[in-house]
Amino acid sequence: MPTDFRVLSVIPPMTQLNTPYPSTAYLTGFLRSRGIDAVQEDLALALVLQLFTPAGLEAVRGRALAQPEAQRSGSVHAFLDQFADYRATIGPAIAYLQGRDSTLAHRIAARGLLPEGPRFSALDAYVDDGSGDPLAWAFGALGVQDKARHLCTLYLNDLADVLRDAVDERFEFVRYAESLASSQPTFDPLAAALAAPPTLVDDLLSDLTLAAIHRHKPALVLLSVPFPGSVYAALRIAQTIKAHHPHIRIALGGGFVNTELRELSDPRVFDFVDFVTLDAGERPVLSLIEHLHGQRGRQRLQRTFVLEDSTHPNPPPGEKGEKTSTATVRYVNFAEPDIPFEDVGTPTWDGLPLDRYLSLLDMLNPMHRLWSDGRWNKLTVAHGCYWKKCSFCDVSLDYIGRYETATAEKLADRIQQIVEETGQTGFHFVDEAAPPKALKALAEELIRRQLNISWWGNIRFEKTFTPELAELLAQSGCIAMSGGLEVASDRLLTLMKKGVSVEQVARVTKGFSDAGILVHAYLMYGFPTQTLQDTVDALEYVRQLFEAGCIQSGFFHRFSCTVHSPVGMDPTAYGIELIPLPPVSFAKNDIGFIDPTGTDHDALGIGLRKAIYNYMHGLCVEDDVRRWFEHLPHKVPKPTVSRHRIGKALAAAAH
Repeated sequence: MPTDFRVLSVIPPMTQLNTPYPSTAYLTGFLRSRGIDAVQEDLALALVLQLFTPAGLEAVRGRALAQPEAQRSGSVHAFLDQFADYRATIGPAIAYLQGRDSTLAHRIAARGLLPEGPRFSALDAYVDDGSGDPLAWAFGALGVQDKARHLCTLYLNDLADVLRDAVDERFEFVRYAESLASSQPTFDPLAAALAAPPTLVDDLLSDLTLAAIHRHKPALVLLSVPFPGSVYAALRIAQTIKAHHPHIRIALGGGFVNTELRELSDPRVFDFVDFVTLDAGERPVLSLIEHLHGQRGRQRLQRTFVLEDSTHPNPPPGEKGEKTSTATVRYVNFAEPDIPFEDVGTPTWDGLPLDRYLSLLDMLNPMHRLWSDGRWNKLTVAHGCYWKKCSFCDVSLDYIGRYETATAEKLADRIQQIVEETGQTGFHFVDEAAPPKALKALAEELIRRQLNISWWGNIRFEKTFTPELAELLAQSGCIAMSGGLEVASDRLLTLMKKGVSVEQVARVTKGFSDAGILVHAYLMYGFPTQTLQDTVDALEYVRQLFEAGCIQSGFFHRFSCTVHSPVGMDPTAYGIELIPLPPVSFAKNDIGFIDPTGTDHDALGIGLRKAIYNYMHGLCVEDDVRRWFEHLPHKVPKPTVSRHRIGKALAAAAH
């Protein structure tokens, strides 16, 4: 391998602000283990840090002033009215969220330093305990640091609203321009957006891209797009590289590509990138590098889309001219074993500015905050899912279907190496569902080595997670667990092939809670054949789980049927009819369906989200669940579930 061949892996906007998205760390660590010169950049973080400076806010103000006054939103008006305060406080606020100026907490918490825009109206919803401070119930007299972080987060959210309303209507911290890419059958929306005059955000991203290219001088750039909300920015990055450094090769991959671009046929994508790879990136990227060095023909690439020109020496009949060229997209997948999970190497965060990430506090709930607060080393215990039966899941795809493990010793070695590199001992295990056997072995190895880390992860709430195992995991450093309860209905859990019952979930989660481990439940509504009664009963179960201290956090999301799931592949088995998709040449994932029950799930979702928000703050847990559906125009049935069903099940298990 030539010594001057460098691979640059890029995290495009937007992902997370508190910790790096792990894909580039995985790829960089793997490539270095194979002797390849590999580096990485987080342009998502870099963009935010560039925008949220005095100079960045001055540029935003210029765009806001250019708007007709009548068209300015409340957020923009508040920003312009208090601009001097925003300009003076943006540097200190960012420094505080980065952990570089903790003494500022007292001034921020006193609410006399930061300007307050519309987002601060959320504080009015909190109950004043008589102290005059609506946040006292959450933070008490001593939680100054957390209170200040929460106020800083509201402050940044106000600024994000200004960016959306005055600079780029697609701007969000996570779902940036998401609608341009998610399940879009054609490339047209993205093509139009990418051909439009650049916004301030686009210009800043272009400058950051060119600076990164100048700094690293790569021969190959890997753009990792985990979500629809990072596709537009990834292609803007590619567009900049092609315009200024056309010799650099660019490959597109990541979770969004793996899920939605499996039937890609639009050649316009290749105006921006040279290769599009599917599934785990190690093998395709290794083959790609060998190909670029002339060591492997194009026909021997793995899981890679390429563009091929078919040149015709003569024009079609009846037309004048010389030869014509037709570009077609071709998928190449030379049969070759994947890189075993044991051999993918240790992720590395070398080159990423770990001291510059922002610890945000959106949600006051102690479990829910883990996703945005603190910098976690992200690691995978096993590749894929050992269960891979859930009917709503993309079980046919590689990231679920190919299940491989590593030994506890290997995992502990990786953990030890990461702690030595980063100096940070917090880990988020990002598995689809971490296997109990592997977690038990890892916990025992961590205890044996006296590796004092804090970790949390995602599991199935299966009976193997006994109270004894929960205690062992807590001793090894486990602080929280998340898992899918989905629709809290035994009938629907069976239809989903979830492999658990509501009472089993109650016993497992109570075991975790009793061991001091926080528990988050992923919840779902709108599953095929789910009725109004099913939804009311499910919420009653959820209420009881909060009341019994089984779970501390949860999130209701609307069921979405995907083409790669068992429901999408065999809809009649679930009592639904799919709505035919238009011809697809770009993204294909979500697919609409007709449910004969006719339940208005959108209306129910409003009540479910209100309920879970209150339960997470310890409010209204004893109330009749029907109160959350009072906005419905029709009578809501009472739950058919006994109000003490979970309590009795836990009591029976205790005996």
